Amino acid sequence: MKFVVSSTELLGHLQGISKVISTKNTLPILDNFLFKLEDNKLEITASDLESTLITQISLENTEGDGSIAIPARILLDTLKEFSEQPLTFDINLETMAIVINSEKGQFSIVGQNGVDFPVLPSIKEDKKVAFNLDAGILLSGISKTVFATADDELRPVMGGIFVEAGPDKITFVASDAHKLVRYQRSDARSDDEASFILPKKPATLMRNILPKEDGQVALEFDDKNAFFTLSDYKVVCRLVEGNYPNYNSVIPSNNPRKVTVDRVELLNTMKRVSVFSNQASNLVKLELTGNQIKVSAQDIDFSISAYERLNCEYEGDEMEIGFKSVFLLEILSNIESSDVVLELADPTRAGLFLPSENDNDDEDVLMLLMPMMINA
Repeated sequence: MKFVVSSTELLGHLQGISKVISTKNTLPILDNFLFKLEDNKLEITASDLESTLITQISLENTEGDGSIAIPARILLDTLKEFSEQPLTFDINLETMAIVINSEKGQFSIVGQNGVDFPVLPSIKEDKKVAFNLDAGILLSGISKTVFATADDELRPVMGGIFVEAGPDKITFVASDAHKLVRYQRSDARSDDEASFILPKKPATLMRNILPKEDGQVALEFDDKNAFFTLSDYKVVCRLVEGNYPNYNSVIPSNNPRKVTVDRVELLNTMKRVSVFSNQASNLVKLELTGNQIKVSAQDIDFSISAYERLNCEYEGDEMEIGFKSVFLLEILSNIESSDVVLELADPTRAGLFLPSENDNDDEDVLMLLMPMMINA
């Protein structure tokens, strides 16, 4: 089996899929890329059993077909040092010897039999749901929500993004029980009501490769696995099993207090003031009076404190509410509008953070943060 491939094109594709490879693989074969050559198409696969990424390169100069597993680390480290040039891979499928010829030299490595590489799961036809989704919508849905997922081994369902599709909209939800993000798009839909929980790792991997895509992503899933087919890549992942909590029940509906404030000003104020908060609690207090917000923090143990005042538009009675600054900074960083709207009921109920205007009329972004107790 023999083929010629551009060094930079091969490196680009391998870097796109290499992040799926785990540093603690249970199967040694998973430390390799699976190269499969068939009809002038080179298909390369990387996997950690839970998630699999596949990419394809069309080649002009090939001989023979077959598959072989090639050590990932040594191949990536070598390709990074090449300038743009054609590389000839000459592979003996009997001895598993791989010879890579460059313009000025030759590199020899030994692969493993491609047959030993794990086989892809299949989607059960009787439980299959399939629809197409615009690559930009999928990227927005993942980017807006993945930061709010939990790292909780006891509640694995909270460690993924809940994707809910229906005839009128698609909803992406993530929560770690302190903060919650709900991102809806009315310009994307599926014929059937269906949902699944996308684990954080494949979501993060897709966030890296989706910016290069335009057009549609074909999505197929059943109760166990999901397949995302892009133009140059395919992402296959095992879904998180279990029922996602009823997220609508925690979103407060009656919020008489409403604040509109410059998002960047509030974000920068939070960054400065939060330095003075207690390191254990990260508590930052917001006091709302008239058309001003007072943002304050203190650490009694070290006798340090800080506050700043910000102008805002405020409707409602005076109140003060406490939030964990780390979470509040994350939320403000992930809203894109120039002004942010904060809707509040009382100091014990969750605050809603909404963009004052959406980039797109078809999108609806809602972020929620649970308050902290303010010790008088």
